[in-house]
Amino acid sequence: MEEKKKSNANRNGTKKKQPEGKATEEKVEEVAVESTEETEVEEQQVEKESGPKPAKGKKGNRRSGGGGNSKAMEVELNKQKELVEEANDKYKRLLAEFENARNRNEKESKRMYDIGAKEVLEKLLPVVDNFERALQAIPEEDRERAFEQGVDKIYKQLIVALEEIGVTPMNAEGTEFNPDLHNAVMHVEDEELGDNIVAEELQKGYMYKDEVLRHSMVKVAN
Repeated sequence: MEEKKKSNANRNGTKKKQPEGKATEEKVEEVAVESTEETEVEEQQVEKESGPKPAKGKKGNRRSGGGGNSKAMEVELNKQKELVEEANDKYKRLLAEFENARNRNEKESKRMYDIGAKEVLEKLLPVVDNFERALQAIPEEDRERAFEQGVDKIYKQLIVALEEIGVTPMNAEGTEFNPDLHNAVMHVEDEELGDNIVAEELQKGYMYKDEVLRHSMVKVAN
């Protein structure tokens, strides 16, 4: 009898527990329904505020939009490259023009310097001529005296200074006559000399670098 009572009690216990489980399940379902209803209400409010959600099919449009942006960036990059190349070309042209202008200025300044130097040197040449005439006029027995030796040393010093500047004598005697260098004032017949040969240099000519500073005054044979 006691075993029957225990079994009946167990049965009654299980029967009492089943309604509690159902009640909890019903409560969970009610909570889930309430939460879903709340989320739906929130979604509706969000849609009202921000507008309808984009459709899933628009993802492709986003990709295509990205491709358009990359194309625009590529176009902009090409424009920037063209601007850089144009700036480099302008820089190179300006640099070339600057170099040409500097070279022209250097040549012009050098030319002006040479013109001024020639004007001064031409005025010094008569002084050189007078030194040479004075030395030629000294008698042979007086050449060893101190005064005559001093004059000769001054003359040589002057010639060295002129050579350092770029002034050199032509020494035309015995060379072929050249109208660009020589000024013929006399003609002589001399069988020992060939045609158009400078027989004598009456006045010494000088060169300044590659230009004629003074033409030689010469006597031409035949």
